[in-house]
Amino acid sequence: MRSGHVRVRPTSADDLGPVAEIFAHYVTSSIISFEETPPSPDDWRDKLAHITDLGLPFMVAEHDGEVAGYCYATPWRPKPAYRYSVEDSVYLRPGKTGLGLGRLLLTELLSGCAGTGVRQVIAVIADTQDPASVALHRACGFADAGRLAAVGYKHGRWIDTILMQRAL
Repeated sequence: MRSGHVRVRPTSADDLGPVAEIFAHYVTSSIISFEETPPSPDDWRDKLAHITDLGLPFMVAEHDGEVAGYCYATPWRPKPAYRYSVEDSVYLRPGKTGLGLGRLLLTELLSGCAGTGVRQVIAVIADTQDPASVALHRACGFADAGRLAAVGYKHGRWIDTILMQRAL
């Protein structure tokens, strides 16, 4: 971790404004998320409650007292046979990349999932031609699981997704 005090902790209701702000940046200015309208803090409150009720982790990273990123796990698919598989999400505040926060968040997320009975963690990564997310997941033990071609359409272009997977 490069300079500054860092702390990873469970997300609280007070964190949802910064979480919404971070995600809104990616929704409006990138193809990283396939969302087209940023969720409100109230939407995030519902998401936090749902994830917490499932016993899955939703954490934030503070860097020098500011919410610099967040991560969470959600069910991979709604059918009962998938109940031991989750999808991970990791987002960093612009300007907070390259500090090791993504790796710290993903490592903590994997640890948090391990205590819940989760067996498989799946990453669905929009192919932006930026290798950072794939490299982060590889560094945390994920392996390539496949590619889905042209499954998303945003900002006037078709987008592939890269699937990666890690057993716990």
